[in-house]
Amino acid sequence: MHERDREPRGHSRRRFIATTAALGVGALAGCTGGDEETETTTEAGANESVGQIGSGRSPFGDRDITGGVSVAEMPDLSGELTLYSGRGQALVGELISFFEEYYDEFTIRPRYNSAAELVNQIQTEGQNSPADVFFSVNAGSLGALKDAGRTQELPSDVLDLVRDEFHDPDGQWTGTSGRARTVPFNTDQFDESDVPDDIMAFPDTEAFRDNIGWAPTYSSFQAFVTAMRVLEGEDATREWLQGMQDLGVTEYNDEFLVSQAVADGEIGAGFANHYYIQRILAGRPNAPLSTAFTAGDAGSIFNVAGALVLDSTDDAELASNFVRHLLSAEAQDYFARTTFEYPLVSGVDPIGELPSIDELSPPESLDLTQLSDLEGTVELLREVGVL
Repeated sequence: MHERDREPRGHSRRRFIATTAALGVGALAGCTGGDEETETTTEAGANESVGQIGSGRSPFGDRDITGGVSVAEMPDLSGELTLYSGRGQALVGELISFFEEYYDEFTIRPRYNSAAELVNQIQTEGQNSPADVFFSVNAGSLGALKDAGRTQELPSDVLDLVRDEFHDPDGQWTGTSGRARTVPFNTDQFDESDVPDDIMAFPDTEAFRDNIGWAPTYSSFQAFVTAMRVLEGEDATREWLQGMQDLGVTEYNDEFLVSQAVADGEIGAGFANHYYIQRILAGRPNAPLSTAFTAGDAGSIFNVAGALVLDSTDDAELASNFVRHLLSAEAQDYFARTTFEYPLVSGVDPIGELPSIDELSPPESLDLTQLSDLEGTVELLREVGVL
Protein backbone atom coordinates (compact mmCIF):
# COMPACT_ATOMS: atom_id res chain seq x y z
CA MET A 1 0.00 0.00 0.00
CA HIS A 2 1.12 3.53 -0.56
CA GLU A 3 0.43 6.94 0.88
CA ARG A 4 -1.91 9.46 -0.72
CA ASP A 5 -1.03 13.09 -0.13
CA ARG A 6 -4.09 14.64 -1.68
CA GLU A 7 -7.78 14.84 -0.90
CA PRO A 8 -9.64 14.09 -4.15
CA ARG A 9 -12.58 16.39 -4.83
CA GLY A 10 -12.45 17.72 -1.30
CA HIS A 11 -13.18 14.34 0.31
CA SER A 12 -11.33 13.22 3.41
CA ARG A 13 -11.78 10.46 5.94
CA ARG A 14 -13.31 12.87 8.46
CA ARG A 15 -15.66 14.36 5.88
CA PHE A 16 -16.78 10.90 4.78
CA ILE A 17 -17.67 9.94 8.33
CA ALA A 18 -19.63 13.14 8.81
CA THR A 19 -21.44 12.62 5.51
CA THR A 20 -22.62 9.14 6.39
CA ALA A 21 -24.08 10.47 9.62
CA ALA A 22 -26.16 13.01 7.73
CA LEU A 23 -27.61 10.89 4.91
CA GLY A 24 -31.28 11.52 4.26
CA VAL A 25 -34.06 8.98 4.71
CA GLY A 26 -35.62 9.36 1.28
CA ALA A 27 -32.84 7.75 -0.71
CA LEU A 28 -32.86 4.74 1.57
CA ALA A 29 -36.51 3.70 1.22
CA GLY A 30 -36.14 0.24 -0.29
CA CYS A 31 -38.19 -2.22 -2.26
CA THR A 32 -39.31 -5.70 -1.27
CA GLY A 33 -37.53 -8.96 -1.91
CA GLY A 34 -36.16 -12.20 -0.52
CA ASP A 35 -32.89 -10.85 0.87
CA GLU A 36 -32.53 -8.80 4.04
CA GLU A 37 -31.15 -5.88 2.06
CA THR A 38 -34.42 -5.20 0.24
CA GLU A 39 -36.46 -3.55 2.97
CA THR A 40 -40.21 -3.27 3.07
CA THR A 41 -41.58 0.28 3.23
CA THR A 42 -44.21 0.69 5.94
CA GLU A 43 -47.25 2.93 5.72
CA ALA A 44 -46.71 4.55 9.09
CA GLY A 45 -44.59 7.42 7.90
CA ALA A 46 -41.13 8.87 8.26
CA ASN A 47 -40.40 7.90 11.85
CA GLU A 48 -40.83 4.19 11.14
CA SER A 49 -38.82 4.52 7.93
CA VAL A 50 -35.96 5.92 9.96
CA GLY A 51 -35.94 2.89 12.22
CA GLN A 52 -36.50 0.47 9.39
CA ILE A 53 -33.65 1.47 7.15
CA GLY A 54 -31.16 2.34 9.86
CA SER A 55 -30.98 6.07 9.22
CA GLY A 56 -31.45 6.53 12.96
CA ARG A 57 -27.67 6.78 13.08
CA SER A 58 -27.81 10.54 13.77
CA PRO A 59 -28.44 10.08 17.55
CA PHE A 60 -25.01 8.47 17.79
CA GLY A 61 -23.16 11.47 16.34
CA ASP A 62 -19.60 11.44 15.02
CA ARG A 63 -17.03 9.14 16.58
CA ASP A 64 -13.31 8.57 16.27
CA ILE A 65 -12.03 5.46 14.51
CA THR A 66 -8.85 4.10 16.03
CA GLY A 67 -8.52 0.90 14.01
CA GLY A 68 -8.45 -0.25 10.41
CA VAL A 69 -6.76 1.15 7.32
CA SER A 70 -8.01 4.43 5.88
CA VAL A 71 -9.03 4.75 2.23
CA ALA A 72 -6.30 7.38 1.96
CA GLU A 73 -3.72 4.67 2.63
CA MET A 74 -5.06 2.19 0.10
CA PRO A 75 -4.09 1.74 -3.58
CA ASP A 76 -5.89 4.07 -6.00
CA LEU A 77 -8.85 2.71 -7.93
CA SER A 78 -8.71 3.46 -11.65
CA GLY A 79 -10.71 2.07 -14.58
CA GLU A 80 -14.17 0.52 -14.90
CA LEU A 81 -15.57 -2.15 -12.59
CA THR A 82 -18.84 -4.06 -12.88
CA LEU A 83 -20.27 -4.93 -9.47
CA TYR A 84 -23.02 -7.50 -9.03
CA SER A 85 -24.50 -6.55 -5.67
CA GLY A 86 -26.80 -8.78 -3.66
CA ARG A 87 -26.81 -5.98 -1.12
CA GLY A 88 -29.52 -3.47 -1.96
CA GLN A 89 -28.86 -0.03 -3.35
CA ALA A 90 -30.94 1.41 -0.50
CA LEU A 91 -28.29 0.39 2.01
CA VAL A 92 -24.94 0.34 0.17
CA GLY A 93 -25.51 2.70 -2.76
CA GLU A 94 -24.11 5.70 -0.88
CA LEU A 95 -20.92 3.81 -0.05
CA ILE A 96 -20.43 2.65 -3.63
CA SER A 97 -21.04 6.16 -4.94
CA PHE A 98 -18.49 7.53 -2.49
CA PHE A 99 -15.73 5.33 -3.87
CA GLU A 100 -16.60 6.37 -7.42
CA GLU A 101 -16.55 10.06 -6.50
CA TYR A 102 -13.36 9.74 -4.45
CA TYR A 103 -11.31 8.63 -7.47
CA ASP A 104 -11.44 10.82 -10.57
CA GLU A 105 -10.65 7.98 -12.98
CA PHE A 106 -12.80 5.23 -11.46
CA THR A 107 -16.25 4.13 -12.64
CA ILE A 108 -18.46 1.50 -11.00
CA ARG A 109 -21.28 -0.16 -12.92
CA PRO A 110 -23.48 -1.75 -10.23
CA ARG A 111 -26.22 -4.28 -10.87
CA TYR A 112 -28.53 -4.86 -7.92
CA ASN A 113 -30.63 -7.98 -7.38
CA SER A 114 -31.08 -10.68 -4.77
CA ALA A 115 -27.92 -12.65 -4.05
CA ALA A 116 -29.53 -15.89 -5.23
CA GLU A 117 -30.64 -14.36 -8.53
CA LEU A 118 -27.17 -12.92 -9.15
CA VAL A 119 -25.51 -16.27 -8.45
CA ASN A 120 -27.80 -17.85 -11.03
CA GLN A 121 -27.07 -15.02 -13.48
CA ILE A 122 -23.32 -15.40 -13.10
CA GLN A 123 -23.64 -19.13 -13.70
CA THR A 124 -25.79 -18.60 -16.77
CA GLU A 125 -23.42 -15.98 -18.22
CA GLY A 126 -20.40 -18.24 -17.72
CA GLN A 127 -17.09 -16.78 -18.91
CA ASN A 128 -19.01 -14.08 -20.76
CA SER A 129 -20.17 -12.54 -17.49
CA PRO A 130 -19.27 -8.83 -17.27
CA ALA A 131 -19.10 -9.07 -13.48
CA ASP A 132 -15.78 -8.30 -11.81
CA VAL A 133 -16.90 -8.44 -8.15
CA PHE A 134 -19.83 -10.15 -6.43
CA PHE A 135 -21.04 -8.50 -3.20
CA SER A 136 -23.27 -10.83 -1.17
CA VAL A 137 -25.52 -10.61 1.88
CA ASN A 138 -24.36 -14.00 3.15
CA ALA A 139 -21.58 -16.56 3.07
CA GLY A 140 -23.80 -19.18 1.45
CA SER A 141 -24.00 -17.35 -1.87
CA LEU A 142 -20.25 -16.71 -1.81
CA GLY A 143 -19.66 -20.39 -1.14
CA ALA A 144 -21.97 -21.42 -3.96
CA LEU A 145 -19.86 -19.52 -6.50
CA LYS A 146 -16.67 -20.92 -5.00
CA ASP A 147 -18.08 -24.45 -5.25
CA ALA A 148 -18.92 -23.77 -8.89
CA GLY A 149 -15.32 -22.72 -9.61
CA ARG A 150 -16.28 -19.15 -10.49
CA THR A 151 -13.91 -17.33 -8.09
CA GLN A 152 -10.25 -16.49 -7.86
CA GLU A 153 -8.02 -16.10 -4.83
CA LEU A 154 -7.82 -12.73 -3.11
CA PRO A 155 -4.42 -11.26 -2.17
CA SER A 156 -3.20 -12.32 1.26
CA ASP A 157 -2.94 -8.72 2.47
CA VAL A 158 -6.67 -8.28 1.75
CA LEU A 159 -7.58 -11.47 3.59
CA ASP A 160 -5.38 -10.44 6.52
CA LEU A 161 -7.61 -7.43 7.20
CA VAL A 162 -10.18 -9.72 8.90
CA ARG A 163 -9.86 -12.68 11.26
CA ASP A 164 -9.44 -16.13 9.75
CA GLU A 165 -12.97 -17.27 10.61
CA PHE A 166 -14.41 -14.42 8.55
CA HIS A 167 -12.87 -15.33 5.21
CA ASP A 168 -12.75 -18.46 3.09
CA PRO A 169 -9.89 -20.78 4.16
CA ASP A 170 -8.84 -21.05 0.51
CA GLY A 171 -8.87 -17.28 0.10
CA GLN A 172 -11.69 -17.20 -2.44
CA TRP A 173 -13.89 -14.69 -0.59
CA THR A 174 -13.83 -12.43 2.44
CA GLY A 175 -16.47 -11.22 4.83
CA THR A 176 -17.02 -7.46 4.91
CA SER A 177 -19.50 -7.12 7.82
CA GLY A 178 -21.20 -9.47 10.26
CA ARG A 179 -24.71 -10.31 11.41
CA ALA A 180 -25.68 -12.36 14.44
CA ARG A 181 -28.83 -14.49 14.66
CA THR A 182 -30.96 -13.39 17.61
CA VAL A 183 -34.35 -13.66 19.25
CA PRO A 184 -36.10 -10.27 19.49
CA PHE A 185 -38.57 -10.31 22.39
CA ASN A 186 -41.17 -7.97 23.82
CA THR A 187 -40.10 -6.77 27.27
CA ASP A 188 -43.71 -6.16 28.34
CA GLN A 189 -44.39 -9.87 27.85
CA PHE A 190 -41.11 -11.58 28.71
CA ASP A 191 -37.90 -11.27 30.66
CA GLU A 192 -34.69 -12.37 28.99
CA SER A 193 -34.62 -15.40 31.30
CA ASP A 194 -37.93 -16.54 29.76
CA VAL A 195 -36.30 -16.99 26.35
CA PRO A 196 -34.60 -20.40 25.91
CA ASP A 197 -30.88 -20.32 25.17
CA ASP A 198 -31.28 -23.54 23.15
CA ILE A 199 -32.82 -23.08 19.70
CA MET A 200 -34.10 -26.67 19.67
CA ALA A 201 -36.26 -25.95 22.76
CA PHE A 202 -38.50 -23.39 21.07
CA PRO A 203 -41.16 -25.77 19.66
CA ASP A 204 -41.79 -27.03 23.22
CA THR A 205 -42.07 -23.57 24.80
CA GLU A 206 -45.79 -23.08 25.41
CA ALA A 207 -45.37 -19.37 26.21
CA PHE A 208 -44.72 -18.88 22.48
CA ARG A 209 -47.86 -20.66 21.30
CA ASP A 210 -49.42 -18.42 18.63
CA ASN A 211 -47.00 -15.76 19.89
CA ILE A 212 -43.82 -16.03 17.81
CA GLY A 213 -42.88 -15.08 14.26
CA TRP A 214 -40.45 -15.93 11.46
CA ALA A 215 -39.70 -14.93 7.85
CA PRO A 216 -38.99 -18.21 6.00
CA THR A 217 -38.47 -16.64 2.57
CA TYR A 218 -35.57 -14.58 3.90
CA SER A 219 -32.04 -15.62 2.98
CA SER A 220 -30.79 -15.20 6.57
CA PHE A 221 -33.54 -17.48 7.88
CA GLN A 222 -32.66 -20.04 5.23
CA ALA A 223 -28.98 -19.82 6.18
CA PHE A 224 -30.04 -20.45 9.80
CA VAL A 225 -31.97 -23.55 8.73
CA THR A 226 -28.98 -24.66 6.67
CA ALA A 227 -26.84 -24.39 9.79
CA MET A 228 -29.38 -26.48 11.70
CA ARG A 229 -29.20 -29.16 9.00
CA VAL A 230 -25.41 -29.22 9.34
CA LEU A 231 -25.36 -29.24 13.14
CA GLU A 232 -28.45 -31.27 14.03
CA GLY A 233 -29.11 -33.35 10.93
CA GLU A 234 -31.93 -33.45 8.40
CA ASP A 235 -34.42 -35.35 10.56
CA ALA A 236 -34.02 -33.11 13.62
CA THR A 237 -34.36 -29.99 11.46
CA ARG A 238 -37.51 -31.34 9.84
CA GLU A 239 -38.94 -32.09 13.29
CA TRP A 240 -38.06 -28.56 14.50
CA LEU A 241 -39.77 -26.93 11.53
CA GLN A 242 -42.86 -29.06 11.97
CA GLY A 243 -42.88 -28.35 15.70
CA MET A 244 -42.76 -24.60 15.10
CA GLN A 245 -45.69 -24.86 12.72
CA ASP A 246 -47.63 -26.88 15.29
CA LEU A 247 -46.82 -24.14 17.84
CA GLY A 248 -48.62 -21.63 15.62
CA VAL A 249 -45.68 -19.55 14.35
CA THR A 250 -46.74 -16.46 12.36
CA GLU A 251 -45.13 -15.84 8.97
CA TYR A 252 -43.89 -12.40 7.91
CA ASN A 253 -42.39 -11.19 4.66
CA ASP A 254 -39.11 -10.05 6.21
CA GLU A 255 -37.28 -9.91 9.50
CA PHE A 256 -37.76 -6.21 10.00
CA LEU A 257 -41.49 -6.86 10.07
CA VAL A 258 -40.93 -9.71 12.55
CA SER A 259 -39.01 -7.37 14.85
CA GLN A 260 -41.54 -4.58 14.40
CA ALA A 261 -44.39 -6.95 15.30
CA VAL A 262 -42.51 -7.85 18.48
CA ALA A 263 -42.00 -4.17 19.34
CA ASP A 264 -45.72 -3.51 18.73
CA GLY A 265 -46.78 -6.42 20.97
CA GLU A 266 -48.41 -8.23 18.07
CA ILE A 267 -46.23 -11.23 18.95
CA GLY A 268 -44.00 -11.84 21.94
CA ALA A 269 -40.85 -13.03 20.17
CA GLY A 270 -39.37 -13.94 16.81
CA PHE A 271 -36.28 -14.92 14.86
CA ALA A 272 -34.20 -12.19 13.19
CA ASN A 273 -30.74 -10.85 12.54
CA HIS A 274 -29.50 -8.53 15.27
CA TYR A 275 -29.55 -5.28 13.29
CA TYR A 276 -33.32 -5.18 12.83
CA ILE A 277 -33.77 -4.70 16.56
CA GLN A 278 -31.13 -1.95 16.56
CA ARG A 279 -32.78 -0.14 13.65
CA ILE A 280 -36.15 -0.11 15.37
CA LEU A 281 -34.65 1.10 18.65
CA ALA A 282 -32.77 3.88 16.86
CA GLY A 283 -36.09 5.32 15.73
CA ARG A 284 -38.17 4.19 18.74
CA PRO A 285 -35.80 4.14 21.73
CA ASN A 286 -38.61 3.45 24.20
CA ALA A 287 -40.07 0.48 22.30
CA PRO A 288 -40.52 -2.60 24.56
CA LEU A 289 -38.01 -4.54 22.47
CA SER A 290 -34.82 -6.33 23.43
CA THR A 291 -32.43 -8.94 22.08
CA ALA A 292 -31.84 -12.47 23.37
CA PHE A 293 -29.23 -14.91 22.13
CA THR A 294 -29.07 -18.67 22.04
CA ALA A 295 -25.69 -20.35 22.56
CA GLY A 296 -23.62 -22.77 20.53
CA ASP A 297 -26.34 -23.75 18.09
CA ALA A 298 -27.88 -22.82 14.74
CA GLY A 299 -29.80 -20.00 16.40
CA SER A 300 -26.55 -18.26 17.31
CA ILE A 301 -24.68 -18.37 14.00
CA PHE A 302 -22.62 -15.34 13.07
CA ASN A 303 -22.91 -14.98 9.31
CA VAL A 304 -21.18 -12.43 7.11
CA ALA A 305 -21.91 -10.25 4.14
CA GLY A 306 -18.89 -10.44 1.88
CA ALA A 307 -17.29 -10.10 -1.51
CA LEU A 308 -15.28 -12.07 -4.04
CA VAL A 309 -13.55 -11.58 -7.38
CA LEU A 310 -15.02 -13.48 -10.34
CA ASP A 311 -12.86 -15.69 -12.52
CA SER A 312 -14.25 -13.86 -15.56
CA THR A 313 -12.88 -10.43 -14.63
CA ASP A 314 -10.53 -8.67 -17.04
CA ASP A 315 -8.84 -6.74 -14.22
CA ALA A 316 -8.24 -8.88 -11.16
CA GLU A 317 -6.03 -6.25 -9.52
CA LEU A 318 -8.71 -3.55 -9.71
CA ALA A 319 -11.37 -6.00 -8.51
CA SER A 320 -9.24 -7.12 -5.56
CA ASN A 321 -8.46 -3.55 -4.59
CA PHE A 322 -12.17 -2.69 -4.64
CA VAL A 323 -12.80 -5.56 -2.21
CA ARG A 324 -9.95 -4.13 -0.13
CA HIS A 325 -11.81 -0.80 0.02
CA LEU A 326 -14.88 -2.54 1.48
CA LEU A 327 -12.61 -3.34 4.44
CA SER A 328 -11.35 0.22 4.86
CA ALA A 329 -11.94 1.93 8.20
CA GLU A 330 -14.43 4.29 6.55
CA ALA A 331 -16.44 1.48 4.95
CA GLN A 332 -16.47 -0.50 8.19
CA ASP A 333 -17.78 2.53 10.06
CA TYR A 334 -20.39 3.00 7.33
CA PHE A 335 -21.67 -0.56 7.86
CA ALA A 336 -21.85 0.02 11.60
CA ARG A 337 -23.77 3.30 11.28
CA THR A 338 -25.95 2.67 8.27
CA THR A 339 -26.88 -1.01 8.50
CA PHE A 340 -26.09 -1.60 12.20
CA GLU A 341 -23.97 -4.61 11.28
CA TYR A 342 -20.83 -5.75 13.07
CA PRO A 343 -17.66 -4.34 11.52
CA LEU A 344 -15.14 -7.12 10.93
CA VAL A 345 -11.98 -4.99 11.08
CA SER A 346 -10.43 -4.72 14.52
CA GLY A 347 -10.73 -1.28 16.10
CA VAL A 348 -14.05 -0.33 14.46
CA ASP A 349 -16.83 -0.94 16.96
CA PRO A 350 -20.50 -1.76 16.33
CA ILE A 351 -23.28 0.73 17.09
CA GLY A 352 -25.92 0.16 19.74
CA GLU A 353 -26.17 -1.95 22.88
CA LEU A 354 -24.60 -5.09 21.52
CA PRO A 355 -22.14 -7.63 22.88
CA SER A 356 -18.79 -7.67 21.12
CA ILE A 357 -18.08 -10.40 18.58
CA ASP A 358 -15.95 -12.18 21.16
CA GLU A 359 -18.85 -12.18 23.64
CA LEU A 360 -21.16 -14.03 21.24
CA SER A 361 -21.50 -17.84 21.38
CA PRO A 362 -21.72 -19.15 17.80
CA PRO A 363 -21.41 -22.92 17.24
CA GLU A 364 -17.71 -23.81 17.32
CA SER A 365 -18.10 -26.76 14.96
CA LEU A 366 -19.69 -24.75 12.13
CA ASP A 367 -17.64 -23.31 9.29
CA LEU A 368 -19.35 -20.61 7.23
CA THR A 369 -18.34 -22.46 4.07
CA GLN A 370 -20.83 -25.17 5.13
CA LEU A 371 -23.76 -22.81 4.51
CA SER A 372 -23.58 -23.06 0.71
CA ASP A 373 -26.30 -25.74 0.34
CA LEU A 374 -29.25 -23.35 0.32
CA GLU A 375 -30.97 -25.39 -2.38
CA GLY A 376 -31.25 -28.37 -0.02
CA THR A 377 -32.74 -26.08 2.63
CA VAL A 378 -35.35 -24.70 0.25
CA GLU A 379 -36.31 -28.27 -0.69
CA LEU A 380 -36.76 -29.15 2.99
CA LEU A 381 -38.81 -26.02 3.68
CA ARG A 382 -41.08 -26.93 0.78
CA GLU A 383 -41.32 -30.54 1.90
CA VAL A 384 -42.64 -29.59 5.35
CA GLY A 385 -44.97 -26.92 3.97
CA VAL A 386 -43.14 -23.84 5.25
CA LEU A 387 -42.72 -22.48 1.71
